[in-house]
This record gives sequence, C-alpha cells and structure tokens, in this order.
Amino acid sequence: MKRIFIILIAALMLIGPAACGESSPSNAPESGSDASAPESAATESSKSAESASSETAGSQETQTEHKTVLVAVFSATGTTKGVAEKIAAIEGADLYEIKAKQAYTSADLNWNDQNSRATKEQNDKSVRPEIGSERISLEGYEKIYIGYPIWWGEEPRIMDTFVESYSFEGITVIPFCTSGSSGIGKSGKNLADNAKSGNWLDGRRFPGSVSESELRNWIDGLK
Repeated sequence: MKRIFIILIAALMLIGPAACGESSPSNAPESGSDASAPESAATESSKSAESASSETAGSQETQTEHKTVLVAVFSATGTTKGVAEKIAAIEGADLYEIKAKQAYTSADLNWNDQNSRATKEQNDKSVRPEIGSERISLEGYEKIYIGYPIWWGEEPRIMDTFVESYSFEGITVIPFCTSGSSGIGKSGKNLADNAKSGNWLDGRRFPGSVSESELRNWIDGLK
C-alpha cells in the first residue's frame, strides 16, 4: 500500500510541469509586443512619407519662381514670332502666342484682294477678331512686350481684341512690330488708347531678320 502511494505521488509530480508548459503559449498574443509591431512600423512609414512629401513640395515651391517679364505675340506667318522668341531669350521671359480662333490663310492675307478677310478687317476699326488661345493671367508681370506684324500700316485688329481683354495696370508695356518696309506708325498709340491702362513706351519696328545683338541693344536702351 505504501508502495502504491509513493507511485501516485511520483505520477502527480510529473503531470504538474507538463500542465504549466501548455499554458505559456496562450499568453503570447496578449503580450501585445509582436502584434503591435506591424502597426507601429506602418505608422512610422506613413509619417516618413508625409515628411518626405512635405519637404519635396517645399523644395519645388522654392525652385519655381514666377517670371516678371512676358512676351505676347501675334504672328500669322511666323516672322514676328521669330523676333519674339529672341526677345524672350534675351529677357528670360515667358512667351505667350496670341492665336486667332479662325486661323488666317494665305488668301485671307492677300492685300491685293479688296475682298480678302484681312483687308476687310483693316478697313473697319470696329472689328475684333476672336482669340483662340487660352487666356493668360498677367498677375506678377512687371513688363510685357507686345509683338505683331504691320498690316495695311496698322496693328492687326486681333491685337485690339487682345489689349481690350486685359488690364495692364502697373505694368510697363513695350510694343514691337515687324514689316518689310512700313514703320510702326500709330499702332503703338492705338493699342495704348484701346487698352486704357498700363505704362506704354514707344515701340519699334524690326525686320524679320533682326539679329539678337540688335535686339539686345534696343532692350538695354529701354532700361
């Protein structure tokens, strides 16, 4: 009997440690350390991404500076645009092309035809051809060069449309034109009168072949 009692006690001693060993894993998920690690890492990653994005945006804002000079040009054949591009390069300016909603064809520009589109427009000072290019904001510009060809001794009527569509308050405006032989005439004054705003300087006529050095000398003389 005593021997059986000793065997039972020995058996109970072996069962005890085994039972304690099984209860340990059930507490692992409740510890929280491993479960919270992925969430913590995601939060830190999100914060790092937001910080990097903020720093990148700030860097881009610092690098992007609004230019203060604009060259606006209307050029039916490309000649005046070529001069405008040279001026924009010298000034480090923005370039804006004034495009007619209905483009001008060679027939439209035939000055020998009294019924051509351009002839009719130039003979009627009230005509205002519609502009097809998107509007541009003049905010921030301090100086604007306005270029155009000379048609029938004056500015094309679409230029009147352009200057009447914007306010040039506080802006120095400098007209320039191209032609085979005609001078700038009263076109600059006509535009200033129609604009009714801005500090308009005397303009100048150039041939399409004007050199960059000639334009630079003219620009330097304006300052």
